[in-house]
This record gives sequence, C-alpha cells and structure tokens, in this order.
Amino acid sequence: MSLAYVILGLLEQQPMTGYDLKTSWFDDAIAHLWPADQAQIYRTLDKLEQQGWIACQVEVQPDRPNRKVYSVTEGGRMALQRWLHSFQPLPVIRDPLLVQLHFAANLPNADIVTLLEQQQAARREALAHCQAVAKKLLTAGSGSREQQLRRYVVEFAIQREQLYLDWLMQMIAELRSESPSL
Repeated sequence: MSLAYVILGLLEQQPMTGYDLKTSWFDDAIAHLWPADQAQIYRTLDKLEQQGWIACQVEVQPDRPNRKVYSVTEGGRMALQRWLHSFQPLPVIRDPLLVQLHFAANLPNADIVTLLEQQQAARREALAHCQAVAKKLLTAGSGSREQQLRRYVVEFAIQREQLYLDWLMQMIAELRSESPSL
C-alpha cells in the first residue's frame, strides 16, 4: 500500500492542506495505522497532483502564507475505488526488536530484559494512543458505517498492541527466571 491511497482517502472526506493532513490525521487519528512525516506528505501531494488525482486551490491570505487546499479529482476517486477493491498482500513486517533478539544470544539476560522493557514502555504509549483514538470515536458516536469501520480498525490496533505487551511480559518473566526454554 502506498501513502498516496491514504491521502486520497482522507482528501475524499474533505479538502485539506498538507498541514491539515499532517496535524489532524497523521499525527493523531491515523498515527496507529500509517505514520508519515511532513516531507513524505508533501512529496506525495505533488505526485498526486501531477497524476491528476488531486487538484490544488491556492487560498490567498494577506497576513500569512498562502494556503494550498487539495481535493480529490474524479480520476483520484476512480483510482481510490480500484485500490479499495484490490487484494492487499500481507505486509512485510520489519521489527528491529525481533531482529535484535534473533542475534542476542551472547547478551546477558539483564541486557535483553532492558531492551524488552524499553519496548514495553513504547508499546504502552502506542496502546494509550490507540485507546485515546477509540475514545474519540466513541464520543463522536454518530453510529455511521464510517465510524463503525474506524472503530473496527482501532480495536484491531488496540488488540495488536496488547498482544505485543503480553508477549513482552512473558519474555521478561522467562528471562528473569532464566527459563531453559530460551
């Protein structure tokens, strides 16, 4: 999947600036799904505009820099629909911690536990973020199909983070007890 389809999906909901995309969506509401930095967003907006999938309207602001407001074109809607109907292959999982563990046999258990505890703290933050997004969805509560599908997605993200945390707790406990299984 590419960032282009995420941006098309967001712009299909409403026209936005690159700044709006970054602050309202990529830093908040969909950070648990698809992180993107400002440079990636603006590069993708430029490519989408060149492809004719989005249009840009410049809003002149006398006291501030002009705003570029992007909206989806008919061609962009068609591309998004084709993508929504296409099968998505399994994602490639690149987890640095798992690679570290794969090669960590010569580290003392205490050092491995430290790595796991650091990951545990980061995963707790990720879980808290997902739970905050879920809470916003519940309080927004229109019960629309869109809200229902978003709730399903954030529930998956919550379960994914909780599963990772459970696994970390198990690994930490085993390493601390010097379990022969590791």
